[in-house]
Amino acid sequence: MGGPVNEAVVAVLTYRRNDDLAALLPELLVQVRGSSHPTTVLIVDNDPAAGAEPVAAMYAGQDVRYVQEPTAGIAAARNRALDEATGAQYVIFIDDDERPREGWLDALLSTVDRTGAAAVVGPVESIFEVEPDEFVSAGNFFRRRRPPTGTRLEVAATNNLLLDLAEINRLSLRFDPAFGLSGGSDTLFTRRLAASGAAMVWCEEALVYDHVPAARVTRTWVLNRAFRSGNSWARTSIVLTDAGWPRLVERSRLAVRGGVRVLGGSAQYLLGRVRRDVAAEANGLRRFKRGAGMIAGIAGHVHVEYARSSA
Repeated sequence: MGGPVNEAVVAVLTYRRNDDLAALLPELLVQVRGSSHPTTVLIVDNDPAAGAEPVAAMYAGQDVRYVQEPTAGIAAARNRALDEATGAQYVIFIDDDERPREGWLDALLSTVDRTGAAAVVGPVESIFEVEPDEFVSAGNFFRRRRPPTGTRLEVAATNNLLLDLAEINRLSLRFDPAFGLSGGSDTLFTRRLAASGAAMVWCEEALVYDHVPAARVTRTWVLNRAFRSGNSWARTSIVLTDAGWPRLVERSRLAVRGGVRVLGGSAQYLLGRVRRDVAAEANGLRRFKRGAGMIAGIAGHVHVEYARSSA
């Protein structure tokens, strides 16, 4: 795909969430049409049945383009977005269940124009379908970091991320398919980007809202996510370390850090139970799960978050 200089492509990866996609597209188009850069929307449908095509067809001819990526896994969909954006200067990832605040797009673009960064990361604020229970609220499971604009980062997710494609191509960066179903390909990708010395900066003004369904505010879900986070961190750390002695040292370091989290989290949880302190219980279990995920990752266990049925 060719494009004019400074063109941006907003990439929406989707998998069988047509209601979310249909709600997001009109909001994106408002921002695209008022943008300081020529911008289009790219829908990457990761459903082998092309389930999102009817939604995309409603916006044909309105700066929206649709492609199907039948290879299962979010890494394949992310890489397809990079491929389809070839010729543009920037690709901007946003999740299909998110909604951008007014000015979101231009905040990202003005930040990259001003800083010359290889990547710009914006905040995600959760909006809940149902009020989380006391355990989930007390544990701050959905609280995310919010540093000042311009802060350099070492890692990021793709739920609100601008990438300078010239830098990405220069570094030959791709999303690793080994993390396609487990999650963590964005963690590995952005850690590699930061490790290259390229600047990845925060933009506080580029806010998106994450609509969290009831199924994701349960104790089981948030603790599984903590386990997956630790698992992905350990696996990406190992991949980023040279084979041989350095990797053995890294595995040992991760084992110690994981063990400290397991033991410290257990103690914090038990103390919270004795004192009837829900926040201590929740944070203790989160530390425990993250540490257990790290240890499992060292042992070669892959926690598959995006498992799919055959249907």
